[in-house]
Amino acid sequence: MKKKAFAVLLTGAMAASVLSACGGTAPAPAADNVASETGTAAEEADAETSAEEETAEAAPASGGGAGTINLWTFTDEVPGMVDHFLKDHPDFPYKVNSTIIATTDGAYQPALDQALQAGGAEQPDIYCAESAFVLKYTKGDMQDFAMPYKDLGIDIDARVKEADIAQYTVDIGSNTDGEIDALGYQATGGAFIYRRSIAKDVFGTDDPAEISKIIGGGSGSWNKFWEAAKTLADSGAAIVSGDGDIWHAVENSSDTGWLNDAGQLQIDPKREAFLDISKDLTDNGWSNQTQDWQDAWFADMKGEGSKPVFGFFGPAWLINYTLAPNCGGEAVGEGTYGDWAVCDSPIGFFWGGTWIVANKNMDTAKIDAVRQIIEWITLDCTEDGLQYKWANGTLNGEGGTKDSVGSGTVMAMSDGSLDFLGGENMFDYFVPANQYANGKNLTQYDESINTAWRDQVRAYAAGEKDRDAAIADFRQAVADNLGIEAAQ
Repeated sequence: MKKKAFAVLLTGAMAASVLSACGGTAPAPAADNVASETGTAAEEADAETSAEEETAEAAPASGGGAGTINLWTFTDEVPGMVDHFLKDHPDFPYKVNSTIIATTDGAYQPALDQALQAGGAEQPDIYCAESAFVLKYTKGDMQDFAMPYKDLGIDIDARVKEADIAQYTVDIGSNTDGEIDALGYQATGGAFIYRRSIAKDVFGTDDPAEISKIIGGGSGSWNKFWEAAKTLADSGAAIVSGDGDIWHAVENSSDTGWLNDAGQLQIDPKREAFLDISKDLTDNGWSNQTQDWQDAWFADMKGEGSKPVFGFFGPAWLINYTLAPNCGGEAVGEGTYGDWAVCDSPIGFFWGGTWIVANKNMDTAKIDAVRQIIEWITLDCTEDGLQYKWANGTLNGEGGTKDSVGSGTVMAMSDGSLDFLGGENMFDYFVPANQYANGKNLTQYDESINTAWRDQVRAYAAGEKDRDAAIADFRQAVADNLGIEAAQ
């Protein structure tokens, strides 16, 4: 599913203004835009939802002759899914026209907003939003354009229960009235992904159940994890590559988001504690002090960093589209390929994901057709649906990439074993991880606020400023850039 190129299909006046922003490249051969904290927003989104960003010719997916369904997104992943849907449904009466605009330099959201507001025949009928900005389209400034899934004719409560969709996905995709406006096709609950060889050398076992106990997997506490960090440091290894490997677990397990009910900036105590976590990682030598999505981070994946790195926190996409392409090999025994395993994270969290939204202003004649596409991508639990094919790596035939999908029902009937993980079935840990994740602590401004926070945390950890100055400078940056004042 993660292709080597993606397409940009632009029309009219948008072409000149947007095309120049669509040629960025990701450092990894293939995640969620929360990565703007450490590089650009596009870097993480590319690993999670596509391969390297390059502009290519785009042709509309072929379909029937009843008209056109307009699909807007930021990588070629969902258009690729729709191509498969059309092949599997030759009598589908519509063709699908895909507009793909990269998130590079913030190009996607303004263009999408303009198209939704303009309406007319060219408006998006289906559009995609990822975790960094999805709340804007489900609960925020643009939520009024979203059509609740029930209005598409989906018995949404029954279907969500049948598919065993993780609650965090439902919470994020629900509007302010509690109706589901969007669902994801991926499940991005996070686990701890560790090196088997280091586990054996330091702890005497590489068994996921035992390593989970050693690091406090599922405990809701970091205490045992830091004990393990000390043990690893005594053996000359780092528990993680950099503080970014901890941040997503901290961010998405906090009790509150960046804004209070009055729309003022607040810092959840768990997020504020990240200042101390980052400094401890630096001062105690528990990391290699890398930044995620930078060369040194990738070097640690293949065991070529300054110290051996024990593991990384992340969802299944981090294994498939970041660790595997950067492990230094393509078969067991090459680089670190096959030397990995998955166990429980101490803290439940998610990282990334893409949600599918329908435009409530679409031509009513298209509603049933749009329903069919969205159901097939997000809710179909049969072996003919996208969920099953993607979970088992059979979308493009046998031997494809297996991934964690939105439906727990589908993953329970699927085989998530990977040679990269020494034959381990990753679904044994990612299915419960999806249930532990919290989807109630996001805001539509997370991408920008996270960037400011990560900048100040790094400055504090490096000894460039004291704790109070880092917090004050963070608050000032949010006020200057977003006009959001801090709560008193």
